[in-house]
Amino acid sequence: MVSKRIIPCLDVKDGRTVKGIHFVGLRDAGDAVELGRKYADDGADELVYLDITATYEGRHTFTKLVERISAEIDIPFTVGGGISCMDDAAKMLEAGADKISINSAAIRNPSLIDSLANKYGNQFVVVAIDAKQVEGKWIATTSGGRVFTDRELFEWAHEAQDRGAGEILFTSMDHDGTKQGYPCETFAKLSDELSIPIIASGGAGSVKDIAEVLTKGKADAALAASIFHFGEITIQDLKKQLKDNNINVRI
Repeated sequence: MVSKRIIPCLDVKDGRTVKGIHFVGLRDAGDAVELGRKYADDGADELVYLDITATYEGRHTFTKLVERISAEIDIPFTVGGGISCMDDAAKMLEAGADKISINSAAIRNPSLIDSLANKYGNQFVVVAIDAKQVEGKWIATTSGGRVFTDRELFEWAHEAQDRGAGEILFTSMDHDGTKQGYPCETFAKLSDELSIPIIASGGAGSVKDIAEVLTKGKADAALAASIFHFGEITIQDLKKQLKDNNINVRI
């Protein structure tokens, strides 16, 4: 049985880790590299670094920071934010990233998924979907959740998979930063409909929340930020409690 993964997410602005609620009201949570090293030492399976204002501000992703992360951290990490073309992705790979996450650029130009998967392999491509419920439907957004699109979560996730995405990172904007649990029924439906791994994001507030999204929600990995950044639980303690609940995690 494949182990469930625990993935701390580090939202980065100007080299610092930040965290907000519903993508706004950002609080400083520390140096991005130091925090990543701490999580790696504590047993994180992977890390995700998102330059959360790169697309909005029209900046290219933080290549120098990625080089530092690669030099100092020895677990796989994904980088996202402002990756809009093949050249951006190539720079991230050269800087040491294991995977890249694309969101806004993939919606604007879906064939970018095909091109990346064909050149680097499906395992290199994570398609991130930030969605919010509107009149009973999950609608995908771009530019850090600032712009609504005409893409619906499930049809867009299917297309991303068909084009070569290796994983889907779905964040519920309605739950982001609230620490009130994940929308497990939505994750379960996504997992049932797709054959690629689903990373759950948005709403982790307790061990119970993470256990539920990995079981009831059928997610392959749980991504969380606030509960780790602000010392509410360590990854080691989280994994021990998940193990006690018969959830297969790597200790």
